[in-house]
Amino acid sequence: MAQHEYDAAEITVLEFDEVVLKRPGMYFGVGLDDPGLPVTLLSVAAQHALHPAAHVAEDHSLTSVIEILGDLRFAVTINQRHTWPDSPPLGYHGSLIGPEWWSLAAIAALCGTTTAEMWCDGRGFGQELAGLRPRTAVWRFEPPPGSGTRVTFTLDARRLPPGTAFPADLGGLTVHGPYCDAADGPGTVAVHDSRNGPGIGASFF
Repeated sequence: MAQHEYDAAEITVLEFDEVVLKRPGMYFGVGLDDPGLPVTLLSVAAQHALHPAAHVAEDHSLTSVIEILGDLRFAVTINQRHTWPDSPPLGYHGSLIGPEWWSLAAIAALCGTTTAEMWCDGRGFGQELAGLRPRTAVWRFEPPPGSGTRVTFTLDARRLPPGTAFPADLGGLTVHGPYCDAADGPGTVAVHDSRNGPGIGASFF
């Protein structure tokens, strides 16, 4: 039997968000049709906040808030220090979300819309994305004090089974992951479910 030979024309190189959509289990451990996906995404965001890229901050050193805003919408805010000389570097597809936030980028790939906001030293930058791809140019805004990152995710209902929603019971949320061996630190994650009013059902980890 003749052996088939492949050439470059038969190789398809996928972008990061395309890989996430094709193989979500590689990034989240569950598929798009798994009922555990919503709480898993909250866990991934929390784990990223407590275990950022090494050049961003030490493990367990940052404080963050995750707010559930709707059945398929949530935001994560991290008090992450930025050191931009003038403006933030652009990442995936020219968006504000770069490889140092790859876990958040993977979540964005599952979204219909994503809003990224970053600020430091009195400068604020925002951008609206369709998934992980820019829908708007980067804009400037009047930032809050300090330095931080806030990403608001709205999951794409078209990719999910009907009735998918973040659960009211967050007992399945894990913030450290199976490979965390870092020493305790000052970092915390506060989780607020605001679907029934501000600050309802807050949990701290």
